[in-house]
Amino acid sequence: MGPPPTTDRLPPRQQGLLEELGRADAELSGQELHARLRGSPQAMGLATVYRHLRQLQQRGLVRCRHLPTGEALFAPTERDEHHLTCVDCGTSLVLHHCPVHGLALPDGDLAGFQPLFHTLEFFGLCRDCRQRQETEADQKLKEVFTRPPN
Repeated sequence: MGPPPTTDRLPPRQQGLLEELGRADAELSGQELHARLRGSPQAMGLATVYRHLRQLQQRGLVRCRHLPTGEALFAPTERDEHHLTCVDCGTSLVLHHCPVHGLALPDGDLAGFQPLFHTLEFFGLCRDCRQRQETEADQKLKEVFTRPPN
């Protein structure tokens, strides 16, 4: 990855957003961030929250990931988390290992592109949803084979 992004000369509102994201135990949606700032000196409108999050993202200070529901979640890029996300219930689990770390990208492949951060997310079915789907499928098969003939 490129040089670490700098927080030098961040506007006060962006600095406040970044600090609030850093205090959070987990990723936050724009709405959650807006609610956490309400009543504080850093309070701002929801549209302003999203505009500043986008600007922080462009500087490489904030990452965004989208849940299967379409909800966007934000976190500081220094919190290097990757996820397994269930496409059925939306549950996300943090991956504790990232196979991308230490990957060297040949300069010739970058065409002048300077990577700031990366995200890695796998989508599939969690254990509970798989079991539920298997149970439902088994139940349907049982109904088909136990139904009296017409």
